Amino acid sequence: MQTIELKAPLDGVILPLEQVPDPVFAQKMVGDGVSIDPLSQVLVAPCAGVVTNLHRAGHAVTLTTPSGIELMMHIGLDTVNLKGEGFTPKVVTGQTVAAGDALIAFDADFLATHAKSLLTQIVVTNGERVAAYHPASGLVRAGIDTVLSLDLAEGGAAEAQTSGKRVISEAVLIPNPTGLHARPAAVLANLAKRFQSRVLIQRGDDQANAKSLVSIMGLAIEQGDKVVLIAEGPDAEEVIARLVPELASGLGDEGSTPAPAPATTEISADSAPAPRPRSDDPNLLLGVAASPGLAVGKVWRLRREEIAVQEVGEAPNQERRRLEDALDLARNQLEALQAELRGQADPAKAAIFAAHQELLGDPGLLDIAESAIAKGKSAAFAWRAAFTTHAEGLARLRNELLAGRANDLRDVGRRVLAIITGTPLEEPQAPPDTILIAEDLTPSDTARLDRGRVLGFATVGGGSTSHVAIIARSLDIPAVAGIEPRAMDLPDGTPVILDGSKGSLRLNPDPLEIARIKTLKERQATRRANDLATALDPAVTSDGHRIEVVANIGGLEDAARSVTLGGEGVGLLRSEFLYMDRTSAPTEEDQFAIYSAIAKALDGRPLIIRTLDVGGDKPLAYLPMPREENPMLGIRGVRIGLDRPEILRTQVRAILRAGQGNRLRMMFPMIATLDEIRSVKGLVEEERARLGVADVVELGIMVEVPAAAVLARQFAREVDFFSIGTNDLTQYTLAMDRGHPKLAAKADAMNPAILQLIAQTVEGAAAEGKWVGVCGGLASDPQAVPILVGLGVAELSVSVPSIPAVKAQVRARSLPQCQDLAEQALAQDSAAAVRALVPLDY
Repeated sequence: MQTIELKAPLDGVILPLEQVPDPVFAQKMVGDGVSIDPLSQVLVAPCAGVVTNLHRAGHAVTLTTPSGIELMMHIGLDTVNLKGEGFTPKVVTGQTVAAGDALIAFDADFLATHAKSLLTQIVVTNGERVAAYHPASGLVRAGIDTVLSLDLAEGGAAEAQTSGKRVISEAVLIPNPTGLHARPAAVLANLAKRFQSRVLIQRGDDQANAKSLVSIMGLAIEQGDKVVLIAEGPDAEEVIARLVPELASGLGDEGSTPAPAPATTEISADSAPAPRPRSDDPNLLLGVAASPGLAVGKVWRLRREEIAVQEVGEAPNQERRRLEDALDLARNQLEALQAELRGQADPAKAAIFAAHQELLGDPGLLDIAESAIAKGKSAAFAWRAAFTTHAEGLARLRNELLAGRANDLRDVGRRVLAIITGTPLEEPQAPPDTILIAEDLTPSDTARLDRGRVLGFATVGGGSTSHVAIIARSLDIPAVAGIEPRAMDLPDGTPVILDGSKGSLRLNPDPLEIARIKTLKERQATRRANDLATALDPAVTSDGHRIEVVANIGGLEDAARSVTLGGEGVGLLRSEFLYMDRTSAPTEEDQFAIYSAIAKALDGRPLIIRTLDVGGDKPLAYLPMPREENPMLGIRGVRIGLDRPEILRTQVRAILRAGQGNRLRMMFPMIATLDEIRSVKGLVEEERARLGVADVVELGIMVEVPAAAVLARQFAREVDFFSIGTNDLTQYTLAMDRGHPKLAAKADAMNPAILQLIAQTVEGAAAEGKWVGVCGGLASDPQAVPILVGLGVAELSVSVPSIPAVKAQVRARSLPQCQDLAEQALAQDSAAAVRALVPLDY
């Protein structure tokens, strides 16, 4: 019997595969072998062989030995999500290597903070050739100590039965976010091995043995690729019936959302998006509120012509050059656009186009385009196929935030396609007094809108969290998303009233109604001017009770602008702006610099920094999280910080350092239990002691779940202050998704149940001598301001543009008047009844 010895590919400590915290490796679905907890940073060949597969993400490599053993080495867990960052391959597929030759270098420090684990697996993927495994144990040195000995089996595995029926499946769209990498490929191979039939997986003209992990990985199948399974043998029909549903659902891969069937089959009701709001009134169209405000004008529909492309290309090298040149020019255009927007102090829009620039280098897009060009397609055809495939996959997702990014991808894709084909991108040239109607707008379209002509817009696609909605709010232009499709059938010139606050479009309004709206807008403009004139005055009730009015911000520019509008500090810095739209987490120095700069811009005013609040509806591409049935009730907010403490510790250190000499406070989101806040406080104290800095940063919590409000007094003994996030508090108290098209209007924070929880929070805090602020949307609501003052709230943290108006509303009443309103509000039985207590006078 032949025995081969494999040398350690890394310095480190050997662990049995069963101890790897990943069921695919622990259950030996990929194959048998060992794991190493590495102490070195270069993976070397454990024996002589040929590199038969190098994963495009650089985290895994397969060697085939002269005796035919396929040996896969996989660095870390969930490292495929890093898309190559942190890895430097030293070999290429097809290269012959000797034992000890470098295969992949990696940055262990980077992986430690961006991956689930550094454990590196060495497994035999064709175990039928091995009779016995003899793993070593303890500490091993790369290229010196034996890590695994293999007794080879006599002969080989029996050939699969190929006689019998041949069955070909319907096409399946791959839903896995990172394609069929090692884990899902191993699951597919193990499922296929249970059957006698020969099983192939085919994409286009390429086929692979579905029982071979290496063969499957060699196809480099991406998310959105269309594949078919082919089975030939006595149990072929059973193979297809069993494997196709597994393949379509992602083979258990985290983050996979089952893709719908191709267009030739029906989409099931389960995969359909949530129903849109509909109106029975022929003169009223409903959608979702995207940007508040009223606009009176006439319909003008934007229709976009498709850019024509030739399918067949010239020589692949010429087509590659065309694509590369177009990508370079698009990058230059986006850099110029970012610089222009930064010069206009418009960071929200600049950040969006920075994200667009990132998309130009996305390896998934480039791989699809390169594959098509290699098969003789033109650069334009290949690029269009790449970005439309990815955009369609995103658009199908139920997560509104992610689905909304499909439009960003189309925007970038269309920009590059126009450059390749020499097609000028048409500018929306709207007539005066336009209410623009479109299937969808891209962020570029929205940023170019002529505010002198376009008074508002409605789109059939999109949602309230899309980049288009963000830009609309920054432009202070009313907008409705998800409008009923019949809006596209309206004749140009139809008079309408667009209500961005209610998400509606009123057709053919009465002239008296139009006149009323115009008068109302004039009064609003007059009031805004008066509010601005007194913006720097303090917010003091008519009888001398002081309320602190501060800002909710998302960056340095917001902080500076808040000061000019009378902001008395920052009640909520959404620190996730540092983490979003990037490929890796910000460093401690990155965060320290921006927190210090914001504190300096506030010139001694207080700054409350909320620690990273992601998860649920705010995922991060570089922070892999398990798929959850209900992410809004899962690992989000502070729970991520406790689950991934290295990320929270980095942020805490940056805040503590920035807090020396500045008025900084640290606030933790989604606190639900006393154990959570005590754990976080312990972590903060550990980092403070390590840094050796003074204990000058106050600690607070967001009151966003009913449990925190109910136990307010107990929590008040643990922290220095509370800030109530009324958006989430409303959602969790009423069990209504605030983004749901049918429930959003009912999820009103003026509901007496929410007000009771606010009152309970204030009472509990006061008993322990602590103060309470409100940083949710309710703090900016003109009907809510006097009630919140009456309930005893000490601070109102509002959107930057709302600061002057909120301060004016505080000055309009005495404290006893506000307290009387609050008492009445708590006794009401609906949000509508509460709002009726504070009618708007404009």
